[in-house]
Amino acid sequence: MKTQNKLISQLNRRYATKKFDTEKKISETDLNILLESLRLSPSSLWLQGRWFVVVESKDVRVKLKPYSRDQAQITDASHLIVLCRTLDMGTDRVYSYIQKIADVRWMTLDGLDWYKKMILGFLEGKSDEETADRLTKQVYISLWFLLSTSAQLGIDACPMEWFDPKKYDEILWLKEKTLTSCVVVAVWYRHPDDTYASLAKVRFDKRDMILMK
Repeated sequence: MKTQNKLISQLNRRYATKKFDTEKKISETDLNILLESLRLSPSSLWLQGRWFVVVESKDVRVKLKPYSRDQAQITDASHLIVLCRTLDMGTDRVYSYIQKIADVRWMTLDGLDWYKKMILGFLEGKSDEETADRLTKQVYISLWFLLSTSAQLGIDACPMEWFDPKKYDEILWLKEKTLTSCVVVAVWYRHPDDTYASLAKVRFDKRDMILMK
């Protein structure tokens, strides 16, 4: 119960930070924990069709800011993490994953042939639009892992959807990596003057959100 209460307290403290303290910086250790939480996030068929771009360069973020509704978090944050989905969920990705399973679990490729065929059959039955929609949803699962982990570390974050994905893809050269941006998260520490930090969190009551059957 104590662990649960601590987690709920951390989630209550979390909010979409509007003003960051530019005098502080996320340590390399904490940054690696955040990135590891992204790496460990689940995905459909375990194919991990999402990538994460960490933008530290201020010069690059200055270029991105006009295509992010000029939100100050883009340039003020310690790090900007762009969560992306792959544009190429094809046979090469499947083969690479099957090989990875064989290497990590000391299995033969022949023993995984049934699994490979099952995945390929599933993918072949989906349109490009269906695949893109599914991969985007999986990116948002990764987003939750990032926000939850940052809350537990006492690191503040601001997820942002109001940006121009086409310009982000262009500036970050994502198409060359067969990727496209889905959502952006600025991470750092809140500024003491951020008035949003002291506002009470507004959520509907459980009875208005949760149905028990």
